[in-house]
Amino acid sequence: MELIKAAAIRQQSHGDVISLCAGQPSTPAPKAVRDAAARAIDGHVLGYTEATGIRPLREAIAQHYADTYDLDVDPDQVVVATGSSGGFTAVFLAAFDAGDVVAMSRPGYPAYRNTLTALGCRVVELDCTAETRYQPTVAMLEELTAHLGHPPAGLVVASPSNPTGTIIDPTELAAIAAWCEAHGTLLVSDEIYHGISYGRPTPSAWQTSREAVLVGSFSKYFSMTGWRVGWLILPPHLVRPVELLLGNLNICAPAVAQAAAVAAFTPEAREELDSHVARYAVNRDLMLARLPDIGVDELAPPDGAFYLYCDVSRHTSDSLAWCSEVLDATGVALTPGVDFAPVSAGESARAQAAATAPHHDGRHFVRMCFAGDGADLTTAMDRLSAYVGLARAGSTTRGMPCPPGAEK
Repeated sequence: MELIKAAAIRQQSHGDVISLCAGQPSTPAPKAVRDAAARAIDGHVLGYTEATGIRPLREAIAQHYADTYDLDVDPDQVVVATGSSGGFTAVFLAAFDAGDVVAMSRPGYPAYRNTLTALGCRVVELDCTAETRYQPTVAMLEELTAHLGHPPAGLVVASPSNPTGTIIDPTELAAIAAWCEAHGTLLVSDEIYHGISYGRPTPSAWQTSREAVLVGSFSKYFSMTGWRVGWLILPPHLVRPVELLLGNLNICAPAVAQAAAVAAFTPEAREELDSHVARYAVNRDLMLARLPDIGVDELAPPDGAFYLYCDVSRHTSDSLAWCSEVLDATGVALTPGVDFAPVSAGESARAQAAATAPHHDGRHFVRMCFAGDGADLTTAMDRLSAYVGLARAGSTTRGMPCPPGAEK
């Protein structure tokens, strides 16, 4: 968010910003959704809805799971929230007490860590590397449990992940879900990027365990970020506590967005949305082809979502400062890896067990979003390539004697 703010200032002064830092589609909601919103505005009062969401939307979400995953979901176990963010807060409040240990992957989405910490939970980061596609494993959970002397109260997984775009192997997700159910650990499965993948399946945790919480959203695949509608699929014991919390925290999700979101599941909307994914795939290939131009040859495999998580350690050991420098020099906005793997925040499970510093260091990584226009992405990579080339030339000549006659 700080980079977005800085990019806005740069845009006002220079008018040349290309943003690769915001994790959102560059396309509007599908036409069917926009038309449904107009009808709702013209034909309905649009007052408060049920705290759990309007029945037609909950039924449409339940049908989505039947169509996509062959899962029978009771609409009464579907809760509509003010974006997935509102859903996460309600679940964390309902399920965990202050002091509870909740595990997440490192690198991982910062709002998990920050929200859990604000609620008094103890966040433990499972140090994930390229060997596990930057995703947690049962072995990591066993190691953490041995260290703690008890299983964690919760585990948050995201597949496809932000920032890495990686997808958990279906057998590993099934093993994690089964382990969590057997050990009384609440699995919170962030599935908001489902629908955006490039050849790998995106399994749902409920295909193994219905004790898990599923988190979905209309923001990413459905291209409705600002509409602020997400959902939860809950085990029965959490439905009523979450309902009561949402009624107090938000009253309800935006009524017009709920009415419009029903149309997101129509065939005409899905055809439009799938065309976005096809464009993301082209952009992904474009970016992968250009990364060597900026000296990036190591990155997380981008299985899904619309992110590249790139190792820029040959350029910097301070990704936050480097992203600021790149923005100032080129107008290209990137997201620093310290958002997703901060040096000082949270606890690393490996650090706890071995008393060493966390293995994955976000100061050496940046995230690039490729959801934008292909021509803009090409221009951004041209600018970055030129900037990196100049930086290399400067480091090569720095400290060399000046040519004869040159001023020192």
